[in-house]
Amino acid sequence: MKNKRITLLCIIIFSIVIPIFALSVGQYKIRVIDVLGILFSNQGSYSPQAISVIRNIRIPRIVTAFLIGGALSTSGYVYQSIFRNPLVSPDVLGTTNASSFGAALAMLMGLPLSLISPIALIFGICSMVLVYLISSRTPNNQVLGLVLGGIMVGSIFSSLTSLVKLVADPVNTLPSITYFLMGSIAGVTREELPILFFITLSSIIPLLLLSWRVNVLTLSEDEAKSLGVNTKLLRILLIIPSTLLVATSVSLCGVIGWVGLVIPHITRLLLKEDARINIPSSFLIGGSYLILIDTLSRSLSSGEIPIGILTSLVGSPFFLYLIIKEGRRKNG
Repeated sequence: MKNKRITLLCIIIFSIVIPIFALSVGQYKIRVIDVLGILFSNQGSYSPQAISVIRNIRIPRIVTAFLIGGALSTSGYVYQSIFRNPLVSPDVLGTTNASSFGAALAMLMGLPLSLISPIALIFGICSMVLVYLISSRTPNNQVLGLVLGGIMVGSIFSSLTSLVKLVADPVNTLPSITYFLMGSIAGVTREELPILFFITLSSIIPLLLLSWRVNVLTLSEDEAKSLGVNTKLLRILLIIPSTLLVATSVSLCGVIGWVGLVIPHITRLLLKEDARINIPSSFLIGGSYLILIDTLSRSLSSGEIPIGILTSLVGSPFFLYLIIKEGRRKNG
């Protein structure tokens, strides 16, 4: 228990230090001591450029990265618990592909930027409804119905996205669609940030309230029912806010892979299996991780590397390392 408390304290400290570090890094470098001074003391003694960069550019971007990373990692942890499968990622129900198609379709139609994210969000929610309707046709095995429904719905929307890219204007529209699907924090506006915060908060709260029941889903169906838990209802109550987190993230920032797959594994590695602790810890670790990746994306070159590329480059080898390590542990 003592080690777990120390680990939790380190996670909290990590989630405080990383944003402060990220505020000082970029094309316009600012000393950490100056960042702390701008944040917590009289700003009159610091350059207007530094104050403007921190307040108007980096703070909104870092908050966005933290919320998106936390949302993806939390939903990934919940999905892995629901399906009792550590290889499950947040796009298991086709939400990512559906939201991507919604955004691509809006761009193809030449709709205003303010409508792209809402349309993508609507398509993501529709995918959840479709998957649920499909799973309701397999009442004897809800988990299998959800997985198969997610694969089918995701495949359909992925094909539709490819069709949109095929007919899109290769000079103007296609590059915009391609860049959006690579994932980027830069596109989130200050007006969208309160909406992101509200949706994230309203989705995380029910997951936290139900976190003690998430542990029950790791048991067999019969064991869970013997404890008086309605597993079918519980899955739906968990899937709704988790899917909303994923759909919101994709609708605002495009496809950011591997966060919801890798971070839950790191959380379990550090804190073992307890959803009451792991859900908030996954949020903090995932948020801090995406801040680091986003800092790299805007600092490695004069341009900006799409964040989805970096999460794949970092996440896939690390996930392979975790699989190898777990295999050695079990064999040893």
